[in-house]
Amino acid sequence: MGKKGRQSAISQRRGTLKRKDRSKEKALKAERALERKTVVLPDTPMTVGELAEVLGETPVSVIKFLMTDLGVMAAVSQSLDVPTCEAVTEGFGKVVAGEDDELDEDDEDDDDMEESAMELGIAMDEDDPEDLQPRPPVVTIMGHVDHGKTSLLDAIRNTRVTAGEAGGITQAIGAYQAETADGSTITFIDTPGHAAFTDMRERGANTADMIILVVAADDSVKQQTADSIACARQAGVPLLVAVNKMDLPAADAGRVLADLAGYEVLTEDLGGDVLCSQISAKEGTNLDDLLSKVMLQAEVLDLKANPDRDAQGVVLEASTVKGLGTVATTLIQKGTIRVGDSFVAGESSGKVRALIGFDGKTRFKEVGPSTPIGVVGINGVPEAGDLFVVADDEQTARELAAARVKIARERKASRYQSGLMQSVAGIFAGGQKERREICVVVKADVQGSAEALARSLSELKLEDDEAEVGIKVLISESGDVTKSDIAVASVTPET
Repeated sequence: MGKKGRQSAISQRRGTLKRKDRSKEKALKAERALERKTVVLPDTPMTVGELAEVLGETPVSVIKFLMTDLGVMAAVSQSLDVPTCEAVTEGFGKVVAGEDDELDEDDEDDDDMEESAMELGIAMDEDDPEDLQPRPPVVTIMGHVDHGKTSLLDAIRNTRVTAGEAGGITQAIGAYQAETADGSTITFIDTPGHAAFTDMRERGANTADMIILVVAADDSVKQQTADSIACARQAGVPLLVAVNKMDLPAADAGRVLADLAGYEVLTEDLGGDVLCSQISAKEGTNLDDLLSKVMLQAEVLDLKANPDRDAQGVVLEASTVKGLGTVATTLIQKGTIRVGDSFVAGESSGKVRALIGFDGKTRFKEVGPSTPIGVVGINGVPEAGDLFVVADDEQTARELAAARVKIARERKASRYQSGLMQSVAGIFAGGQKERREICVVVKADVQGSAEALARSLSELKLEDDEAEVGIKVLISESGDVTKSDIAVASVTPET
């Protein structure tokens, strides 16, 4: 072997200082790692147990992630929708195979129709049809302000409700039950007609099986009447028309029905399918006809629920009562709630200490579906519209509520940071006016009224060529003004 041959052999044994091209090797390793992390999910809902098996995790770890990171309460056998399954998959560091950011129009429509478990805060499950039993209909009374909604409810219940309201106008959602002549029970939800209470009307529509639209025969269709029709259509519930104040000389039912036809609400008198009754709440005339049509509509809908399960419902209103603490007016939609049950409602939790009837006096040990009840024992004040769910135990309820508070705080901080960056960028660009704020503290008798007032105040703006002035709501809750509220206001400038 020559000298050059020996040098070549030695260099091969020692290696070379020249860097090898390992890009292909790295790309291959990254591709294999991605394949190991990639998970194929079906385009249909999965149970928690099935998702855990696909991810290679234990069901307990998936349930814990759902509760602590997403604020969702779920059991092993309950189903999760596709967006929630994808969020859990990504939370465990996996990649969803075939994930496409561009959605078809049909997919977008489906997303609008169905809320995910992340939005509801609970994994919804279907009851066995054999376990379902008939339940009373839930009817929301809606219409323009001062058209006689609460007076109609007074006449049905034979009580005086409007006497306790400011100016005789409903300020909060009320829930009551009444019996018909044949002994059937109907649950009524009374909503405010004032323009400031749009959110309350939407909540009332979303919790109802049907809506009674009250229209004054001497005033016909007004703005909040049209808003109520829109709420009913958005909620997808049947509409019944009650033409009220027929005892007045200026009453004109024909004009009312013609005006409603302009909003595509065709009553039976005009060849449509909307049931209609001409009544007088003040005189109490023709109310039996209205209630019979409500029960007829209920028979068509075939309303049923499973009473033999943990209770689920929705918080209609919440207020602070001396001697009782927070009392949440809750409509039980399925299952049975009992004294001693642990529960979670939005970002609040607690244990049922008492169940108070809609009359404010009657105490119950348990109530079933379609029943409005005042729940005592809540830590904090839940928002009107929060989902009310009975939990396995008090610790689970507290942990879930704490997780939801954390998630809400993070979302709020993210929105604030995003708005701040946009504001700073606009100021530096020279295309944005100086923004000033007046801070206010809002306190009301019930939580829903506080929300409505806070929203109305937040939408108020005053601007000129140099500045834009808005209102910032520091606190919006029910109850009396406390020292804590005064302390917050005193340390905040422009309050």
